[in-house]
Amino acid sequence: MTAGTHEIRGAGVVVTGAGGGIGAALARRFAAEGARVVVNDLDAARAKAVAAEIGAVAVPGDASVVVDEARAALGGTVDVWCANAGLASPGDACADEDVWAAAWDVNVMAHVRAARALLPDWLERGTGRFVSTVSAAGLLTMIGAAPYSVSKHGAYAFAEWLSLTYRHRGLKVHAICPQGVRTDMLAASGSAGDLVLAPTAIEPGAVADALLDAMAADRFLVLPHPEVAGFHRARAQDPERWLSGMNRLQRSWEAGAR
Repeated sequence: MTAGTHEIRGAGVVVTGAGGGIGAALARRFAAEGARVVVNDLDAARAKAVAAEIGAVAVPGDASVVVDEARAALGGTVDVWCANAGLASPGDACADEDVWAAAWDVNVMAHVRAARALLPDWLERGTGRFVSTVSAAGLLTMIGAAPYSVSKHGAYAFAEWLSLTYRHRGLKVHAICPQGVRTDMLAASGSAGDLVLAPTAIEPGAVADALLDAMAADRFLVLPHPEVAGFHRARAQDPERWLSGMNRLQRSWEAGAR
């Protein structure tokens, strides 16, 4: 089964964190392809604005606990869940405990809670798609952002686990791992983002395009920046060289900050 336009048309799709940025772009693209879309965001006004624009339903609130409400809004069935809501958490190993806890809760546990609620129905039906917006930081890392990097590694690991565990039972999983995307999150990343992400930043719509291409091919890893594949390969093949290169980037960032 491929995810061509014929499969998306009429499907029930939920996009969390869809009040702007990548989430809004995903919601717009699914709606344009004929899906029935639920727009979720903590910011109710933004969720309602995007929903009104694309003819969707807004279900504001914490992405961790809206599965039942979103399912009801779609008439009882969710076909695609886009776990897109995320938290950009800068800081080093000494970041406050609440910063670490929030990053883990939003970037990892929200995905776990959604999957926990969705899996029984998907496995019974033998079909379902879970889309995790991870970040290239989940494959690599991000300087100046320990809680973000570590939690995004967790998000990637959970998506990978879901895929290898349930793919023979009809579950399709996609992990989106972009570098810089021109969103509020990039703007909030400060000088580290300016150094690492901004030079190759893409528009949110390009991320949606990459996801739809991956869905059509039933491909797990979604790389809106194709060069990330090379970085990931280099990291695995020669960790010492990769770490040395990243440390040079760290020192360049520190020198710029001074």
